[in-house]
Amino acid sequence: MSPLQAIVLALVQAVTEFLPISSSGHLILIPHLLGWPDQGLSFDIATNTGTLLAVVAYFRRDLAAILRALAADPRPWRAEAAPAAKLGWHLAVGTLPAVAVGLAIHDWVARAGRDPLLVSCNLIGYGLLLFWADRRARQERTEEALHWRTALLVGAAQSLALVPGTSRSGITLTALLLLGLTRPAAARFAFLLAVPVGILAEAKDLAGHLVVGAPVALDGLAVPLLAVAVSAVAGYLVIAWLLAWLRRRSLAVFVAYRVAFGVALLAFALRG
Repeated sequence: MSPLQAIVLALVQAVTEFLPISSSGHLILIPHLLGWPDQGLSFDIATNTGTLLAVVAYFRRDLAAILRALAADPRPWRAEAAPAAKLGWHLAVGTLPAVAVGLAIHDWVARAGRDPLLVSCNLIGYGLLLFWADRRARQERTEEALHWRTALLVGAAQSLALVPGTSRSGITLTALLLLGLTRPAAARFAFLLAVPVGILAEAKDLAGHLVVGAPVALDGLAVPLLAVAVSAVAGYLVIAWLLAWLRRRSLAVFVAYRVAFGVALLAFALRG
């Protein structure tokens, strides 16, 4: 893969990871449109490293507060636990479904899950569901109103995003809006929920590629590291922009884009 390809795909990942428009769908489509070979799931996970770093950097104070609270309170599920400790507990609970589903279907996603026809249907279907949630939900609660059971429901919704075209941010926003959270609060919890999932995905991918005693090809790390750096910087800027957008506007523009993109991808898939 050339540095130009890595930069383009990293920018696509950074923009589409946090906007509710499906990063995996775009990363599958771009090589088709530009005549590039599919970069594979491992490179997609590498670009996810950059966006993971972006989330950690942007929410570093929140994450530090959560870790301190959890260290001070070994029972964060109690009603009297500190809000930061409860938030950490809810993030942990919300991660469990994605771990279970990810272990079950990881190999399928790497193969059949990258079908453009499947991606297009998910883009359209889940996009319309997001529109309905954005228009009909009460949007009057903060993330502190979540309970471990509702966090588990959000985690179950997040696990659907393992199938390309769903959008992790899109499906978690949908679930959180339906639970009555405001758009900014839903986005904040969705971003924080990306941290444990991203760390576990990276750990699994690294474990699958490590060969004990094998030499490390340092010259082969240049392009992936470039992709990580580009997606990290761009992802940080996208987070800041989206949170500012959601304080004033709805998600309708992203739904319109998802449906249009899904229809275009569906036409492309059926033509092929």
